[in-house]
Amino acid sequence: MRARRPVLGRSALLSRQDGGMSTSVGVVFTPARPPELIREFVVEAEALGFDEVLFFEDCFRESGLAAATATLAWTQRIRVGIGVLPIPFRNVALLAMEVATVERLFPGRLHLGVGHGVQRWMDQVGERVASPLTLMREYVTALRALLAGESVTVDGRYVRLDGVRLDWPPAAPVAVHAAGEGPKTLSLTGEVADGTLLTNGVSPGMAAEGVALARAGRASAGREGEHPVSILVMTAFGDGAQGRLAAELDAWGYTGERATGVAGSVAEVAEQLRAWVDAGVGNLLLQPLDDETDLPGFLRSCAEVAALLRA
Repeated sequence: MRARRPVLGRSALLSRQDGGMSTSVGVVFTPARPPELIREFVVEAEALGFDEVLFFEDCFRESGLAAATATLAWTQRIRVGIGVLPIPFRNVALLAMEVATVERLFPGRLHLGVGHGVQRWMDQVGERVASPLTLMREYVTALRALLAGESVTVDGRYVRLDGVRLDWPPAAPVAVHAAGEGPKTLSLTGEVADGTLLTNGVSPGMAAEGVALARAGRASAGREGEHPVSILVMTAFGDGAQGRLAAELDAWGYTGERATGVAGSVAEVAEQLRAWVDAGVGNLLLQPLDDETDLPGFLRSCAEVAALLRA
């Protein structure tokens, strides 16, 4: 996002085990680029063996859900993530209908992510809420229930449903991942969501804290099982990569510990990424810089990075 934004697969590129935790690598198509470029990017990503491609939904650029659906139709096996759909923007029943339809058409390939949305953008469309945390708690809880085929009645502060049940629910419940940055939101993602998405500009140290908060939130809710965590990482290769990365981080307003990403040769990038794996992040999503002009080359380098991490 020109503000904040942040899924999984069996990862043919990278699927290694660290203490029982599986790590996967995917790539991001950013909406700084026109949608006409999506098809070539995702077809090449699948050909290279990636298990996932992620789309943002930045206002007012490209629809994350439309891009994801087109990608699912253009490809055969690659998983498609959305990081993230801003929940103030969509009625929860409408999103449940959309996701259920996509899931039934392309079973098991959609990795759904939702979040607060950039508050400035929510202001612009008249959808900013006084308590984003309350909205996330109500919305994610209702969305998971609807996608599980339940009849949902709720009279919350923001979410109100009266006996709503999908006629065509997914054959199996769809995991709902939620994005978080602050401590309260990160804890809430563990409490109510099926996984947590961390945005770019999150250092390995910050990621370790986020993983701990999300897992603690899950435990406090009495929920068992693993809580997967994904992260976006700005990535640049080749000569001048460090300078390009620094310029992009500055453009995004990331300073101090938030001024973080990976840059350099394939080997250097792979080594830098290990810090996030050690922090407990299970899914690494490599994001090209906005000034990247060679997307096929970027994808090939990412594939080499994954091979090194797998070795």
